[in-house]
Amino acid sequence: MALGELERAVMAQLWSADAPLTVRDVHDRLERELAYTTVMTVLGRLAKKGLVRQERDGKAYRYAAASSREQMAAELMLDALGDVGEDRTAALVAFVDRVGPEEAEALRRALDNPAEISPPTTPRSPES
Repeated sequence: MALGELERAVMAQLWSADAPLTVRDVHDRLERELAYTTVMTVLGRLAKKGLVRQERDGKAYRYAAASSREQMAAELMLDALGDVGEDRTAALVAFVDRVGPEEAEALRRALDNPAEISPPTTPRSPES
């Protein structure tokens, strides 16, 4: 599921935070003029999509990313591969042709020794 520009900006704030954020926290961290209610709406939509966890904190909610940036990117890539039909190999080859040498080497290492590549961690929740 692709994200819009504002959704990506909100997710970036959640990923960079050490703890769940309130709507006000996210609003204040964004470097653009937005209404508070716009940020609240975006966070609500991201929660409905399952991309954000919403936790009650008194009268307010706190929000945290449901998965890491890397995990979400992997899911988007798999979704995109599902959209190409049966010719996934051609799509993978086209992708590999576009990555740089360092990324290609990282892919080779991951394919050769997947156990040696440390998986991305899921963001911490305050309960853990």
